[in-house]
Amino acid sequence: MFIFGIAVVFKLLSIQFIQGDFYRAKATERVVKNVIIPANRGNVYSVNGNLLATSIPKYDIRLDALTSSNKTFEKHIKPFCDSLSKYSGKSSNKLEKDIRRARANKNRYYLLARNIGYSDYIRLRNFPLLNLGAFKGGLIVEQTTKREHPMGGIAQRTIGYERIDDKGNVTRPGIDGAFGIKYLRGVDGQRKKQQIGKGQWKPLSDANEIEPKDGYDVYTTIDVNIQDIAHHALLAQLEKYKADHGCVVVMETKTGEIRAISNLGRNKNGHYYERLNYAVGESHESGSTFKLMSLAAAFEDKLVDTSDVVDTGKGVLSFYGKKVRDSKHGGYGKISVSNAFEVSSNTGIVKAIDQAYRKQPEKFVDRLYDMNLNNDLNLPIIGEPKPIIPDPRIKNGRWSGIALQWMAYGYGVSFTPLQTLTFYNAVANDGVMVKPRFLREVKAFDKVIEPFEREVINKQICSKETISKLQTLLKNVVEKKHGTGHRLYSENFSMAGKTGTCQKDYRDKEKLNYISSFAGYFPAENPRYSCIVVIHEPDKSVGYYGADVSGPVFKRVAQKIYTDTPLIDEIESLEIKIGAVENEYESFYKTAQTYKTIMPNLVGMPAMDALALLENMQVDVRVKLNGRGVIKGQSVNKNTKLKNNQTVVLKAS
Repeated sequence: MFIFGIAVVFKLLSIQFIQGDFYRAKATERVVKNVIIPANRGNVYSVNGNLLATSIPKYDIRLDALTSSNKTFEKHIKPFCDSLSKYSGKSSNKLEKDIRRARANKNRYYLLARNIGYSDYIRLRNFPLLNLGAFKGGLIVEQTTKREHPMGGIAQRTIGYERIDDKGNVTRPGIDGAFGIKYLRGVDGQRKKQQIGKGQWKPLSDANEIEPKDGYDVYTTIDVNIQDIAHHALLAQLEKYKADHGCVVVMETKTGEIRAISNLGRNKNGHYYERLNYAVGESHESGSTFKLMSLAAAFEDKLVDTSDVVDTGKGVLSFYGKKVRDSKHGGYGKISVSNAFEVSSNTGIVKAIDQAYRKQPEKFVDRLYDMNLNNDLNLPIIGEPKPIIPDPRIKNGRWSGIALQWMAYGYGVSFTPLQTLTFYNAVANDGVMVKPRFLREVKAFDKVIEPFEREVINKQICSKETISKLQTLLKNVVEKKHGTGHRLYSENFSMAGKTGTCQKDYRDKEKLNYISSFAGYFPAENPRYSCIVVIHEPDKSVGYYGADVSGPVFKRVAQKIYTDTPLIDEIESLEIKIGAVENEYESFYKTAQTYKTIMPNLVGMPAMDALALLENMQVDVRVKLNGRGVIKGQSVNKNTKLKNNQTVVLKAS
C-alpha cells in the first residue's frame, strides 16, 4: 500500500509539473479552437462595369442568455423583445418567455436570426441588450458569404464558381474558377471559439484574431448587352429545332477579347440552361467549316487556286470502298474550286486536296501545323482539349488510306468551337492570330493590380495573297446566290462566313445525328467581330443544315450588335481646345470649389451649370428654374449662407 501510494503521488507530480503543459494544451484544444473566417471573394465585372458575380455577406445572430447580469438582463429584456417583435412579427410576450426559458436552461447559443443581410444585421445589433456587445449583452455574430450572379443564368457557366464538397473535392469552372486562387479568393482570417457543449462553438469576442483580407476584383471582356443578344438568339433557335445543346461565341477581331459566350444544354424537362462550357471544352469533328483550313493550306503551297476546275462527277467519289457524297443529288459537274467552296461541295474540295497532296500527305499536315491548328489555346479556363489532326508519321491509329480525303472536308479532325473561331478570326484579322482573352484587368478598388494585353499566337498564319482569297470565298458564301449562306444576306449589312453540317455518330445509323454550325465575321469589310454558332442534334424532322439551324443565330447576333453599336468615326477637330469654353469651365470649377455652403453669384452662368453647381453643394437646397439659357437673376443674394431644404429660384432667358 505504501509503494502504491508513492506511485500515485509520483504520477500526480509528473502530470502536474512534467507533462502539465502538454495536457493543458490538449484541454484548451478541446474547449477553444481557431476557426477559419472566409475572406470575401472578389467581384467579377463585365467590360462595361456591370456586376457579374459578387460575394454577399450573410449573418447568423445568436444570444448567450447567461452572459449578462440579472440587473442588466431585467432592465433590457422588455425593450429588447419589443424591438425583436417589430422585426420578426412574433409576439413580444412569446419572445420574452422563450428567452427567459433559454436563460433558465443555460442556453449560451440561442438563435435569434439566420442568414440575414447586412442592413438587418446592423439593425439587430443596435437593439437593447444586443447593443451592449458580446460580454455584457451576450451578442454572438457569425458571418458567412454567399456567391450571387446578378445576371441569373446568363453566362453563369462561363462566369463560373468555386465549390468544395464535404469530401474536400473542388470544382472550379469558368472565369471565377480559373482566376479564383490567384486573384479572387483573398486571405482567410481566424477567430477563437469556445466549445459550450453539444458540438456548439461560441466566439470568445466580437473581434477576429486575424482579419480576413478580401480578394481582388476581376474585370472581364464580357459585354452584357452582346451577351444578352447571343444568349436569347441561341435559346430561341435551340427551342425551335428541339436541339440537345449548343453554343455561341462572339470575339473582338483585333484584340481577341471575348464579348459573349453562351452555352445551353437541355435537361430532362426540355428546358435549357448553362449545363457545360461547350465552347471551351467540347471537341468534335468540324465538317464543312474545316474546308477553309484545307484550302488555306493548298493555296499557301500553291498547289490549288480558286480558278482551278474540279470534276465532281455525279456527286459521289469512292476511296477504298468508302464514299464521299454531295448534299445535292447528282453533284455539280465541273466547277471551280471557289464555286465548290461556296456551294460546300464535299466532292469538289476532296478532289482538289486529293490531287494536290495524294503523294505527300505529310506536307498538308505540316501546313496545318504552320497555322497553329495542332495546338490548344492554353486558356486559363479549365477543360480545353487538344485539337486532333491525323499525321501519317505518328503511329496512333488515326491515319489510314482515306485519312487525307476525309480531313479535306472536316472528318477525322477535331476542334472545339473556340479553336475553330480563333482560325476564322485570324482570317478576318488579315492573318494575325490572337489568343482569345476573357480578362481585361485585375483591380483592388481603383488600383490596377494586373492588366491583360493582346497576345499574338501567330503573327501571320499565311501570306496576304492567301488571306485575300479566303476572305473573298467567305464573303461569296453569303453574297452570291448559289452560296450556302445566301439566305443570311442583307443589303444593309455585310457578313462573311461558312456553313457547316457534320454527321455525328455516323457509324451507327440508328444513332445518326447532326452538328450544325456557322463560323464567320462581320462586317465583311474591316471586320469588328468574329462569331461561331454550333448546335448539336437538332430535330432532323425540323431541319439540320448549318444555314438553316446555326446561320440565323449568327445573323441575329450580327445585326443586333450592328444596330445597337454603330461604327463611330473619330474627328480630329474635336480635340481642338476652344479658349472661351476652357475659360468658362475654369470659372465654373473655381466657383464650385469655393462655394460649398454660401450662395455664389450665378448671373451669366449657363442654366445647366448653375443647376449642377447648386445640387452638388454641401447643403441640401431645392432649386426652381424658370426659363432656359443663361441665368439672369437669383432669389438668394450672393454670399448668403444657405440652409438645408431652402428653396432657390433661378430666372433664365
